[in-house]
Amino acid sequence: MSLNLNDKKAVVAEVSAKVATAQTIVVAEYRGIQVGHLTQLRASARAQGVYMRVLKNTLARRAVEGTAFASLADEMTGPLIYAISEDAVAAAKVVNDFAKSNDKLVVKAGNYAGKSLDKAGVVALASIPAREVLLAQVLGMMQAPVSAFARALAALAAKQESGSPAAPAAEVAEAAAE
Repeated sequence: MSLNLNDKKAVVAEVSAKVATAQTIVVAEYRGIQVGHLTQLRASARAQGVYMRVLKNTLARRAVEGTAFASLADEMTGPLIYAISEDAVAAAKVVNDFAKSNDKLVVKAGNYAGKSLDKAGVVALASIPAREVLLAQVLGMMQAPVSAFARALAALAAKQESGSPAAPAAEVAEAAAE
């Protein structure tokens, strides 16, 4: 069933609104995938906050025209599914994870913040840990020196309470290194 002109304008406006707030777009060919598997892909995309849609390529080209994602227009051929996300890695992660379990979904290209990505680039983007994990790692690195200093002070205090004479500076430095 084809769309009339007003419906096409509405689709382009909807996709353009998503593209305007997006950081990443991933394009994958879905030829031969069963409907049940596509439903699973869409459900996992929805759970990750990824906007996923099968579009006519001409409508998708119009939606990305004049944006940082315009370079994707060259890759828009064949039956494609478009994954658009505000999170930098979510779209790549959803598509890549599904492609691992279903060989009929073929990642074609992607675009992250205006930079074109080939299949290897999308896979590399998908391998980046989630934002929350990266923040936890940074916080852990920031806390490490403070906690090491606190442990050194606690060890020094315990040593002094046990009746030992005041520790020289070398022992304090040794305790801090532990």
